Amino acid sequence: MLIRRRLHPVAVLCGLALLSGCTLPGQESGGSGSTGRVVSPFLNPDGTKPGLAPVTAKDERARARTLIEGLATRKRGPRTGYARDEFGEAWLDKADGVPLARNGCDTRNDLLRRDGRELRFRDGSNCVVVSMTLDDPYTGTVIDWRKQKASEVQIDHVVPLSYAWQMGASRWTDAKRQRLANDPLNLLPVQGRANSSKGDSGPASWLPPAKGVRCAYAVRFAQVAEKYALPVTAPDRKAMLEQCGG
Repeated sequence: MLIRRRLHPVAVLCGLALLSGCTLPGQESGGSGSTGRVVSPFLNPDGTKPGLAPVTAKDERARARTLIEGLATRKRGPRTGYARDEFGEAWLDKADGVPLARNGCDTRNDLLRRDGRELRFRDGSNCVVVSMTLDDPYTGTVIDWRKQKASEVQIDHVVPLSYAWQMGASRWTDAKRQRLANDPLNLLPVQGRANSSKGDSGPASWLPPAKGVRCAYAVRFAQVAEKYALPVTAPDRKAMLEQCGG
């Protein structure tokens, strides 16, 4: 197969050595932050740094709860009128007002370049990724990806576009919807099956299978909602608080 999943090498070493308390990068006791290539959402406010490191430190989890508690709530509105193209052409490089825009590379490839390791590009290109290794934040697996199986890695909108539409984006300008759809703060390359299972769910209905990253996911969801002045549903806010100890 062109894609394989394997345990993180540090986890293998931990098992072989039978070390008590051995932790993976991004899961060190006493704090979160930047460990290797994955970065805490609190150290990545514009989304230009890779990955989604667990939020584990007591002070950061308190900070997470404060952020989430500040979100407005409302019920979901109707999905009437929603279509993906209401948020502009998919992976538009010309969405104004977001990082990485207008760099000659579409949003999808920008995100693969941001989060992937061992990148290989199409001949003659420094944009189009044809293979890479991805540390998937949602499942905790490592994916060896090839473009021939493109759907094995998908770009997740952390706050789904349909969700945003139902929470008020239907009344936004086209330009603001394009920003949300192409903002790296709202985008994560992840395992395709995990992304498909999420659909347009909020955190009350779907959370990453990897439990250790769920507070970080809640923080990222809240960061996007705060940036775009989007309310969330009351059950979603409650679920996010629970992931961060609230």
